[in-house]
This record gives sequence, structure tokens and C-alpha cells, in this order.
Amino acid sequence: MTGSIIRTTTAAAVGCATVATVAALAAPAAATGTRVGIDPGISFGLATNYGTGCSYAIDGIVDDPVTPVVFYDNSVPFAVANPSGSLAQAHWTPATPGPHRLQIWQRHAGAADVFPYVDIQVGTGLPTGSGCAVPG
Repeated sequence: MTGSIIRTTTAAAVGCATVATVAALAAPAAATGTRVGIDPGISFGLATNYGTGCSYAIDGIVDDPVTPVVFYDNSVPFAVANPSGSLAQAHWTPATPGPHRLQIWQRHAGAADVFPYVDIQVGTGLPTGSGCAVPG
């Protein structure tokens, strides 16, 4: 069975949409990191997929496509990247096993700082060339 969606427009709806569009354009641009993630690639382990001495791609999702993004490992900056659209990327090679909090920050003048994060556990890594083995 197929169906169709019929959309009707009223003068009031058009007026509200116009006001909302003007208000959005008049608002100052925000620059905020919204999410951070890490891709284990083809690394593997029993307790964790992340190991020391192995490199991982860190993705920072942001809402400003121009302002640089700073990447942190346990509150220590390790990379700065310019976003491409809503994505800023960096590579991270953990040096120490244990808990790590990966954060991003994008400057937003006049607003509180936001530091989205992801917590991961890092084990001792054995680079395999294309990935990383992380024994128990």
C-alpha cells in the first residue's frame, strides 16, 4: 500500500516560519563541541580494544565549521584540528595504560565552555602493523 503526504500552508504558518528564520539568522553563531568518539579500527582485546603505542582516529562533532577544535587526553591537549563541516579529526596514540578521558573543546566567545568527552580504558598494546592486539 502506498500513500501520500499532503501538506497545507496557511498564512500564519508562513509568518511564523519567516520570524523563526530571521531570529535564527540574527543570533550570534555558536561554536561548541557536541560529541567526541574514538574508532578502534581493527584493534582487539579481551578487556579493551585500545592499546598503548597504537594509533586511533578521534572524531569531534562540532556546530561551527570554522573555529579550530582542541583535543585533550586526561585534560592535556594533544592536537588541534580545523573542522570540515561538523567534523574535526585527530589521531591519538596513548602512551600509558589505564583510564583515559578524551575531550574536545571549540572556543565560543561569550558562553560557558563545553567539553564533551568519552571515557575509555587503555591496555598494553602490541601493534600488528594494521591494527593492535591488546592482551588481557
